[in-house]
Amino acid sequence: MTDATPSRPAATSTAPARTARARTVDELLDSALIARLDRLDVVSRKIFAGKLQGERRSKRRGRSVEFADFRPYVHGDDLRFVDWNIYGRLDRLFLKMFLEEEDLSLLVAIDASGSMAYGTPEKFAYAARLAMALGYVGLVNRNRVTLASFGGGGLSRLANLRGRRRTREMGQWILDRVPEGAAGFADAMKALALSRQGRGVMVVLSDFLLREGFETGLAYAVGRGYDVFAVEIVAPEEADPAAHGLAGDLRLVDLEDESEAEVTITPALLRRYRERLDARAAALREHCVRRGIVHVPVLTSRPVEEVVLETLRRRGLLK
Repeated sequence: MTDATPSRPAATSTAPARTARARTVDELLDSALIARLDRLDVVSRKIFAGKLQGERRSKRRGRSVEFADFRPYVHGDDLRFVDWNIYGRLDRLFLKMFLEEEDLSLLVAIDASGSMAYGTPEKFAYAARLAMALGYVGLVNRNRVTLASFGGGGLSRLANLRGRRRTREMGQWILDRVPEGAAGFADAMKALALSRQGRGVMVVLSDFLLREGFETGLAYAVGRGYDVFAVEIVAPEEADPAAHGLAGDLRLVDLEDESEAEVTITPALLRRYRERLDARAAALREHCVRRGIVHVPVLTSRPVEEVVLETLRRRGLLK
């Protein structure tokens, strides 16, 4: 008998049918959810400075329309910002200061490795809908939105989208992704971090079942100044195999490298699996806490709209 570990999911000869992936942009994001997303916006726990004048306030003094404070005039200051009313009353020069509007970028990175092609609902299909919803919120608020996928097909990007009119382009790009092969997580995170424009929020949608581990990849993301949200996508079959018909003698096939193992599901094996699953989840959670990353575990049995409208708002990604 082969010991069970939660390192990566495997297909079995009796695996349940997977939930169909969306075939059209409208299936990715329906009109009912759009109406509710229109009222949301992406926020950051940090104050960022971008390259473009945009929609986000920072604590950096600038030239927007929102007044912040006064300070005494010094030689070389721009006379256009002198408050002449104060000068008339006090015979002293004071400069008006304002809160500057800043650009916020949103990067949504989707795990398109083979392990995501598992579960009911399928993890990749779920991640695609979640990415579409988050990207749409960024677009309608005129944030700079970038979508990326990583997996056996390598790193793919759709960069620097802005505005509602880019919604269908974004949706079609998501529809064209296919989960396969190994994740290549660390290399993908390094490339994305090094190519960032300004600073902003990175949302990683993954099961984090990575042969290479998650530590190095997440370190790259945080190290380049992103406000990182690690959304851990878990299939119900992974969380509780016994409750979803995994029993008896099975032949398991790894979804990434197609290696096989024969196992006999017993209560003792399920206990060991549960212990290892809990340990891996605790390691990810603790790593995220140490790095200042928001860890959000999500079961694919939960409606996407509930996760977006409730969980991600509560965790500080949306408002």
